[in-house]
Amino acid sequence: MKAFFQKYTNYFTFLILLVFLILIKIINPAFVKSISYLSFDLYQKVFAEKKDSDVVIIDIDENSLGKFGQFPWNRKVFADILDKINESNPKAIGFDIFFTEKDKQSPDEIIKSYGLVPSDIAELQNLQSPDEIFSDKLKQSKSIIAVLGSNVPSHSNYDRKAKARFLSKGGDPKKFTYSYPYSIGSLEVLEKDVKGLGSISFLDQLDGIIRSLPLVVQFDKKIYPTMGLEMVRVGSKQKNIYVELNEVGIQRISARPYKINSDPNGIIWIKYKKSDKNQYISAGDVYDGKFQTDFFTDKYVLIGASAQGLFDLVKTPLGITIPGVEVHANVIENILDQSYLIRNPNTYIFELLFSIIVALITFILSQRVKPKLSLSIFFGNILAIIVIGFYIYKFRSELVDMSYPIFIVTVTFLTGLYFRFIEENKIALDNLQKEAKLLKERELAAGVQKSLFPDISKFENFIFAKNVPARDVSGDYFDVVRATPEEYFFTLADVSGKGVKAGMYMAKASSIFRTLTNLKFPLEKVVFGVNNELVEAKFKGMFVTAVFGKLNIKTGELVFINAGHESILTFDQNKNYEYIKSEMPPIGIVKYFTESMVKSNTMNLKDKTFVVYTDGVTEGYLKNGEELGAEGVQKIVDGMSEVTPKNIVESIEKELNWGAEKLRDDITCMAINISNTELIKKKK
Repeated sequence: MKAFFQKYTNYFTFLILLVFLILIKIINPAFVKSISYLSFDLYQKVFAEKKDSDVVIIDIDENSLGKFGQFPWNRKVFADILDKINESNPKAIGFDIFFTEKDKQSPDEIIKSYGLVPSDIAELQNLQSPDEIFSDKLKQSKSIIAVLGSNVPSHSNYDRKAKARFLSKGGDPKKFTYSYPYSIGSLEVLEKDVKGLGSISFLDQLDGIIRSLPLVVQFDKKIYPTMGLEMVRVGSKQKNIYVELNEVGIQRISARPYKINSDPNGIIWIKYKKSDKNQYISAGDVYDGKFQTDFFTDKYVLIGASAQGLFDLVKTPLGITIPGVEVHANVIENILDQSYLIRNPNTYIFELLFSIIVALITFILSQRVKPKLSLSIFFGNILAIIVIGFYIYKFRSELVDMSYPIFIVTVTFLTGLYFRFIEENKIALDNLQKEAKLLKERELAAGVQKSLFPDISKFENFIFAKNVPARDVSGDYFDVVRATPEEYFFTLADVSGKGVKAGMYMAKASSIFRTLTNLKFPLEKVVFGVNNELVEAKFKGMFVTAVFGKLNIKTGELVFINAGHESILTFDQNKNYEYIKSEMPPIGIVKYFTESMVKSNTMNLKDKTFVVYTDGVTEGYLKNGEELGAEGVQKIVDGMSEVTPKNIVESIEKELNWGAEKLRDDITCMAINISNTELIKKKK
């Protein structure tokens, strides 16, 4: 059991983290809500559009304040505005403003202000006050006045009652609605004859953005509809608002013929359209009659303020600030065209399950596939979450929280990468230890191999060879054996493969070659013996391409065998070039049964130069990135003023070993010219 837990420690740790993240989502603290709001706001920013509206806003703007003076205005101004609007027969008129105190220009207020005596006021008291004039106009209109929930009592409070009659089915809506102990509204004389009282209460938001509001709310244990719902009720000439409940809470709110699905607390999420200046008309222009006669016909008319000094501006998910009255306009439009947004409890459960599934997939695959592929899976999951969120919003008008699932998947992926890093770092450390051990072995092998290369410095006047390994251990080899004062055996070979195994194979071939040449066997017999010994050595899949030769420096006679190697280059004093191709397969592949299977060639080397090299020469890269090739070797020789074996080999090596970080292949080359056969004496 202990071994099992150790093996899957990463997975158990991840599961604990996942449970923690899901619990945080269920608790839903403020910072989690702020994460969710990111996606809710993004939907609206992406899909917001301009559209025609049945709502008109009469704007108490800067121009209106300039016309009528400091707010609040004389109630006669509003009475006259109502007259102008009613001429066009609107569906309903809503006031997103309060009239909490008596008009300062009413007779009672003038008497108080100026301390008038009874003899002065007899005629004044007979005048109709602005509030009474305004009240009469409200009574004649399909008007709705705002009320607001409050936690403290207002000095102007009276026993206010909603104008809408609520009928419920399936329970008592008061158990589920947001409630305030008190309410703030307008004067009783103004409210008593209006057709509706509408709540303008918004729910407190941490960031101040108005995303949702309650369609019904409770003030002083009485239920009131929101301003938008009340205007739709009055405009539809309905007396009742129907509330349907289930065991969870409020399910649907209706003002016939409109039905609105809400959350259990009667809240809807507002779908905002792009602000349209054409939806606004200045209160001063309405007062002056500067509008078309049908401008308000069959429209829902809201009267509110956009003037900076009246402080009725709110932030929206679209990232802009609008007058509060426009929020209620959007609510009315949402109800009329059924475009409000839904935050379905079932969607919440789907989010949790989907987050768990995607997180599990992301983590498990991050532990099992390559990092590049796991990164693709991570971004694929993120894309899937985004597509699902946008699809459901666009076609179902439901809000799906894609921000927190993306957060969970991101944390999951980073956790998976961290665990993967820890494991791979451990493996890397183990590999480094193994590589360090292997490096020591390779260095030892390289040292042994270097000792196998003969010291032919005393022959360099007529035979010169050099090996430059591409790795620690070379797969190339050359050797020169002086059999008699006039006869020399030589070989240049290239072992298939690289590294230590190739070096061992080369060492085997070298030892056999030296043994047989020291016995002064004919060249054919030497090659016969080397081949068969290599076949018997059973280095699986390995072979050797080689040139073997026996040279008499006195007569110039050269017997040579090309066993599957690069073509041999020969040229005379006039630099007439000739290539001699191989006539035999590489050695170490097939066992020879007789020496007659070994084919040799003979030539006289007087006045000629004999050059042998491995494919690391012809396929080596020059500074310009091109291969040297056989033609490149010719160009090197053509450019030489003094042609000696040493000059040829060192010039080729210099051209290829120009300082690149890594050679393409081992560079091994041998050149023979018997114009000067004097041995070089070593300095003491």
